[in-house]
Amino acid sequence: MRDISPAILEAYNCPDPLEKARLAQKIYTDLCNQAYSYAAPIDIGLRPGRPDKPELLAPRFVPRRRITKASTGRIALLHAIAHIELNAIDLSLDIAVRYADYRLPFDFVRDWMSVASDEGRHFTLLHHRLNDLGSEYGALPAHDGLWEAAIKTASDLAGRLAIAPLVLEARGLDVTPQLITKMREVEDHASAEILEVIMHDEVGHVGTGKRWFDYVCGYERRDPISSWQSLVRHYFNGALKPPFNVPARTAAKFSSAFYGPLAAEQARKDAANQHP
Repeated sequence: MRDISPAILEAYNCPDPLEKARLAQKIYTDLCNQAYSYAAPIDIGLRPGRPDKPELLAPRFVPRRRITKASTGRIALLHAIAHIELNAIDLSLDIAVRYADYRLPFDFVRDWMSVASDEGRHFTLLHHRLNDLGSEYGALPAHDGLWEAAIKTASDLAGRLAIAPLVLEARGLDVTPQLITKMREVEDHASAEILEVIMHDEVGHVGTGKRWFDYVCGYERRDPISSWQSLVRHYFNGALKPPFNVPARTAAKFSSAFYGPLAAEQARKDAANQHP
């Protein structure tokens, strides 16, 4: 029997993004080859290894991401997505071992290392595409919103599952199809194909989050829908607003019974603010 936690910690602490992506994929390959059989509790800390760049700014100071034939806007968009994918690698590594004391089935670790491997592949594709466009990851500033959500939910497994896959990644299902269309319109088919790969995989990632959220709620005898809504109100500072990619969310087994009422609640607040 071999503990997977030290290998995950090594990848998590790795400051080189490409090497982190490679390690995530290797760990999952080794896991599939039965190199690991359990995850021991380990102190993974609150901050993963990171390169010196990009500079992290407040979201309002991050460059705009308009997609045009000129490469500048497309580079800004792909850089922002690469930053999201790097965070997603670490979120997956983190969740795989942070909650080991919950004594979850080893399938929990297996599922999240599968996600980490996918995210590593996504980052690598985006890294090479940025190089093709004459740029690189770290060339532009980025924001730290994703990791702030990770820190907030570090001691709450249900909260982490509610926010990371079922709010943040689910939002990717909503916006990515339009980005693919716009990339096709400016004839950047190489970038569009990468986004299509990401879109396909993210449906599965949201599904993984939903499956384990339901599992934790069942174990703790909590109602999934009301629990998710309560956790979102507690941990998420943003607003859940349409349009939603209902077919993709439904394919991930994430029904509108979860997010629809919160979106309606937000719409009522917005209307009240407009007409006091």
